Amino acid sequence: MFCFKVRQHDMSRIRRMIKERIGIVGLGRMGSAMARRLSTQGFTVAGWTRSGLSPDKATTLGITASIDLAALLGASDIVMLALLDDAAVHGMLADLTAVDLAGKLIVDTSTVSPQTLRAHEAAIGKAGAALLDAPISGGPEMLLAGTIGLYIGGAEKDFQRFLPVAENLSNRIHHVGTLGDGASAKLVNNMMLMGLWQIMKEAVDLGGKAGLGRDKMIEILSGSPAASPAMRSRLPVILGETETVGFPVAGVLKDMGVVLDLARGLGVATPAIEAARASFENAAALGYAEADLGTVVRLALEGKG
Repeated sequence: MFCFKVRQHDMSRIRRMIKERIGIVGLGRMGSAMARRLSTQGFTVAGWTRSGLSPDKATTLGITASIDLAALLGASDIVMLALLDDAAVHGMLADLTAVDLAGKLIVDTSTVSPQTLRAHEAAIGKAGAALLDAPISGGPEMLLAGTIGLYIGGAEKDFQRFLPVAENLSNRIHHVGTLGDGASAKLVNNMMLMGLWQIMKEAVDLGGKAGLGRDKMIEILSGSPAASPAMRSRLPVILGETETVGFPVAGVLKDMGVVLDLARGLGVATPAIEAARASFENAAALGYAEADLGTVVRLALEGKG
């Protein structure tokens, strides 16, 4: 009788040849885009939400609707979470640890505290599964195009297992360290973007009061070394040419709360993020909580920021 030992890089190659079944918990804007993307890339995808998934929506996404969590687990090898906040992730991971997860890989794509997944690591392992955090940078339109960023924390073998899926979602995949490090990397990235919108808001506010015209300011800023793809992609929103929502003001405020909680816990001062939060809170108070985040700059252009 012969016994063959499969090396890790050989196993990675095998996994690329065999598409594992995907289950997605949470089918909001991001979860739905992820489900649609993976189904169009040839993966078998099942979906489930606590509020229920209609057959019509499942058909639109190209996936199977699971009637409950047990059905989803039975139809999937890799379970991906796309949930709103820390409380939702804590609740779902607690539910998962109560069942047999033998052989499953649980991947959380939500933007949450680094400590959230770490708190469940031992229990998930005892239930037979491995756990990765893989928060997403980018909105639904980038998910559909396969151009999001992924910041992944967890063991190398689990990262390699997830990689064939990640490669169909992202062209910017970063394995940044152990479990929870993906969340830390995502929050640091978010801070840079939060600062971008705050500085642009202040710049157009100052420029307008100094007598510069709107179009000239946008022309200068969008063509300057300080311009970024994120800023340029939001110009139609900033100029009031579209009401399309890539990521809402309310979502930014939720993510800012996670950043600020982590910073306070680690004793890090974040005055720029505090200023940005005040600007986004102002936008929400004016009735723009569900508008795109670029609205914060548009309001400044209109003298309302």
